[in-house]
Amino acid sequence: MADLKEHNKENDTNNNEIDDLINDVELSDNDFDDFEDSEEEEKDNDNKKRKLNESDEDIDTKIKNVNKLINFNQKQAIVKDGFETEQSKQYNISNGLLPENAVVKTGEAATNGGDDIVEEGKVQIKHQVRHQVAIPPNYNYIPIAEHVRVKEARTYPFTLDPFQDTSISCIDRNESVLVSAHTSAGKTVVAEYAIAQTLRDKQRVIYTSPIKALSNQKYRELLKEFGDVGLMTGDITINPDASCIVMTTEILRSMLYRGSEMMREVKWVVFDEVHYMRDKERGVIWEETIILLPDNCRYVFLSATIPNAKEFAEWICMIHNTPCHIVYTDYRPTPLQHYLFPVGGDGIHLVVDEKSNFREENFQKAMKGIGSQGDDSSSSNSSGKNGKTFKGGAAKGNDSKADIYKIIKMIWTKKYNPVIVFSFSKRDCESLAMKMTNLDFNSEEEKESISQIFNNAIEILPENDRKLPQITQLLPLLRRGIGIHHSGLLPILKEVIEILFQEGFLKVLFATETFSIGLNMPAKTVVFTGVRKWDGKSIRWVSGGEYIQMSGRAGRRGLDDRGIVIMMIDEKMEPQVAKGMVKGQSDRLDSAFHLGYNMILNLLRVEGVSPEYMLEHSFFQFQNSESLPKMNKQLADTEEDLKLNHVIENESEVADFYKLNQQLKQLKEQQKLIISHPANSSKFLNKGRLIKVVIKGKDYGWGVVDNFQKRPVSRYSSKDYTDHEAFIVSVLLNTVYIDSPTNLIKPLNPDFPQEVRPAQAGEQSIEGCILPIDLYSIDEISKVKIKMPDHLKNKQQILLVSKSLTEVQKRLSNNIPIMNPITGMKITDDEFKNLASKVEFLNKEIENNDFQKSLLKEEIYAKYLIKMKLKEDIKLLKNKILDTISIIQLDDLKKRKRVLRRLGFCNEDDIVELKGRVACSISSGDELLITELMFNGIFNDLQPTQVAALLSCLAFQERTKDEPKLGPELSEPLAKLKSTATAIAKIMKESGLDIVEKDYVESFRPNLMEVVYEWCKGAEFSHICHLTEVYEGSLIRGFKRLEELIRQLVDACAIIGNDKLKDKFSEAMKLIHRDIVAAGSLYL
Repeated sequence: MADLKEHNKENDTNNNEIDDLINDVELSDNDFDDFEDSEEEEKDNDNKKRKLNESDEDIDTKIKNVNKLINFNQKQAIVKDGFETEQSKQYNISNGLLPENAVVKTGEAATNGGDDIVEEGKVQIKHQVRHQVAIPPNYNYIPIAEHVRVKEARTYPFTLDPFQDTSISCIDRNESVLVSAHTSAGKTVVAEYAIAQTLRDKQRVIYTSPIKALSNQKYRELLKEFGDVGLMTGDITINPDASCIVMTTEILRSMLYRGSEMMREVKWVVFDEVHYMRDKERGVIWEETIILLPDNCRYVFLSATIPNAKEFAEWICMIHNTPCHIVYTDYRPTPLQHYLFPVGGDGIHLVVDEKSNFREENFQKAMKGIGSQGDDSSSSNSSGKNGKTFKGGAAKGNDSKADIYKIIKMIWTKKYNPVIVFSFSKRDCESLAMKMTNLDFNSEEEKESISQIFNNAIEILPENDRKLPQITQLLPLLRRGIGIHHSGLLPILKEVIEILFQEGFLKVLFATETFSIGLNMPAKTVVFTGVRKWDGKSIRWVSGGEYIQMSGRAGRRGLDDRGIVIMMIDEKMEPQVAKGMVKGQSDRLDSAFHLGYNMILNLLRVEGVSPEYMLEHSFFQFQNSESLPKMNKQLADTEEDLKLNHVIENESEVADFYKLNQQLKQLKEQQKLIISHPANSSKFLNKGRLIKVVIKGKDYGWGVVDNFQKRPVSRYSSKDYTDHEAFIVSVLLNTVYIDSPTNLIKPLNPDFPQEVRPAQAGEQSIEGCILPIDLYSIDEISKVKIKMPDHLKNKQQILLVSKSLTEVQKRLSNNIPIMNPITGMKITDDEFKNLASKVEFLNKEIENNDFQKSLLKEEIYAKYLIKMKLKEDIKLLKNKILDTISIIQLDDLKKRKRVLRRLGFCNEDDIVELKGRVACSISSGDELLITELMFNGIFNDLQPTQVAALLSCLAFQERTKDEPKLGPELSEPLAKLKSTATAIAKIMKESGLDIVEKDYVESFRPNLMEVVYEWCKGAEFSHICHLTEVYEGSLIRGFKRLEELIRQLVDACAIIGNDKLKDKFSEAMKLIHRDIVAAGSLYL
């Protein structure tokens, strides 16, 4: 590292300082999080333990029998007609944000690779267009290049890009196509052609989008373009008989389950943002819908770039027996330049140019400019209500104000606005926007136009709601050309801001990540205030796919010669991490399919399909089945290798020796747990202590303790920590290495990506890297302590301590003296003494073992360890195969059907009973719990206000710090809800499902019961906002979900013929649907 070179020059001076460092020092405070398994990982570990207890014979029998149960010799899609064309385009050379004298010389061969003749003052950028098609066996396919469009449904006043031209040819011959391209590349042209062709042929087309806001916006665009367009989003229906209907995917799924007559007339379905199918919560809806669509439909899938597009097309071909083309391009109409801005540094550094060249030298200069590690540059110090600027309090700034101000000012001066500033929290968006008080980007004429648009928009609100702080405080900011966009804003304000941004009135927009999804609103410049984010479980680096999605908003087609992307960083980043982010691969499109009770019950009712059919045809099943032949081959190869190449003479003697060593290893692990227990280790884990670190089997060697503290427990977390997990040790290590990542989305711990590991021989590790660990990761505690500075913030201090750690190991020849647990740490309990006696006994047994005395012991034992490792690999591989077989054998479905039968939703013959028919109509809340509440009469004695409040526990999912203080009118119904949920959870567990009863019951949150209750009693919106810390926009969104849920219960009452209950639900819905909650969309 560059900083280390500077230290090498001062080696003599530093050696003297190192001598002084080997000393004692006291403990200090610091904030670090530790390595933490997710709940999913814990479940996986439990499953592994369970399966490891199965005998090899049991596992082998299951694997042999699987082909009898499932036919893996399904017809395979044939992938052909693959071709790649390279296109090039010349752009004016641009220095972007760099000084004028930094412009590359025009016509310079190096700029263009020296391959082609390039005009003076131009730079040539190449991009690829790739095509493949998945076709069913025996399909009479004609290569796409031979297709001639005779009667085009739509012509364009411009030359189509090659990927657009190829995609349109697919549609013209009535074959489905997946278009995988960057944001703003021009995918919409393809969708519009499908719509035009449908209208020409007097057929119908459905355009689906992932969110209502995007559906509303797309409806407005298509209505202007084609006229004969309708909209269906659940709460809004416009012109449902139109030839082109825009709808959410949920509505389309519902129509398919109901057997809607409209579907007989539909020829094309456009799935916009199909990569949304990987969404953990709602992605399954896309998958259900695609499977349920009739085979005579054709599809246009519009997607961001996805690396496994071929796999997706093969799945579509398989389930619908129709060709599906893949057209991929890496084309960007406006090339991007990527810059780093080190907080507290000396300027901006171009790290990836428009030709995607990574500028290593510039990157290292940027790293040198980082003064110290600390909080994200953009992070506000405030929290809760006071941190939310538009909830009545001003967010306190920090040192980032000057940096944000400096960047925005530079962008404005160089005329690189409009700019989108992405932050990963709503609070930071508001805080940063409010720090721009000295900036004003608009003329008086623009300010008047903004005021007029804004005031006209809020006219649809009741007068009292127009005085909400969020509304009154936003207008002055908008008038100066500064906007804010996040999910906590009132829907009407988000739409006003979107309109103002599109019309060019907003020059700077502070937004969260959601702004990058779907909405067609590019800017000239994009700024990241940080490149690490909290994902609900941990803090991690932004993934390559996330970065591509957000940075893709930079550069407006036809308006900008370059798009500018600026990353603000305030801590060291390895080049591999930066490359993985900026140049890495997009996120894969992996199935998020999971079975739901509503799905199972609906499928039991629909003729011609079944839950088994749905699971067998899912993308989830397809991906798992595809992997099974590879795993079977790997298993066979490994077993063959074990049989032929790992024969050991006198193996029984070696095996006995191995068993003794394994027993000794287990006893030492038990000793280690006692030694590292906080009751024994805490007083020795003070600053400067050398400890040996082993994390999840990976040996990181010796490190220096920087800080030891109790883990801060989030009130949002339901995880119970063990004694070893309840404390955090921050340890400085010299052995950390980061692999070059393609995707950083899965973290190893909150501060490091999954690719973090110990450096191997010949690899250059990161010197002076601080890792947060729990006490399980402490392998040994040494007697040695070294002198430490009070705070390891300064990079020079970190490097100095890093060198001292190396020097200590060198001087002691890596024989670090270990703290004796009995005489040094004073561990005297009987359990430890008993373990010590057993260890001593086993050591003697090993010492007297015949194999121990063998001259070839080391060589033979090494071979035996390799053999045992192969056996373990075989066992793990078999278990992985069993996991896949379990999915294929529909184990989860069988368990869920058991639950439905026990609750009386269906009978032994899978005939749906009355309860099940009610649950079929509920998709916006927990269908089992709501149905049980209805049939148990819980709603019968409640008033409509209480009904709405109780159902809010199922509709509002936002976590809050609010501790509800409920009166008996709400606490008593809540107690009945929880007891009902507890009974359901017990049945689920007894039926074999892996469920934690406490987690299931606590997933129904009562935090907003009082808010909903007061609203339904007629309180003003401003009043209920003071009852909670939840943002206004989140409240409105929750009310909309609650309204949709109650609308479904009204339909459910018609099924059971309970008019009295139906009237009660209808009244509750009316109480919710008023004033600001009932305000319509500006796009309609």
